[in-house]
Amino acid sequence: MGMFGTQKDNHKELVELSNSSTIIGKGTTLDGNIETYGNIRVEGKVIGNIKSKAKVVLGDTAVVQGSLIAQNAELAGEIKGTVEVIELLVLKGTALVQGDIVCNKLVVESGAVFNGGCKMGNVSKEIKIEGAVNANKKTQLNNTNA
Repeated sequence: MGMFGTQKDNHKELVELSNSSTIIGKGTTLDGNIETYGNIRVEGKVIGNIKSKAKVVLGDTAVVQGSLIAQNAELAGEIKGTVEVIELLVLKGTALVQGDIVCNKLVVESGAVFNGGCKMGNVSKEIKIEGAVNANKKTQLNNTNA
């Protein structure tokens, strides 16, 4: 490992990235896809897909038209699209999900509405984020000129 000094720096950068948070505020409409290593909270409207290696929270005023892929998610708002959560998905009492759900663990609070199929159990899928830090060993092994 000593040959590649980037390993530690990459890990540090990934940790910093995963600690970041993004908020789409109430009254904000975002048209496009979101990909992040960190947490994201949506109180406004997103027309597009949301992908996070951390946690996604949809507040009760949130409206999402697109799919959601996250490590963990807590939904209190509305989403029209597929929801895929690697670990725990919580549907709050105000949640409205129109689309299929794939998750490992599911908590549904009283009042939550959900129209679609549900698949539970081992979702062993790695969330891939394009363009940010690539913590792949493969790419580092090719960097012999470093």
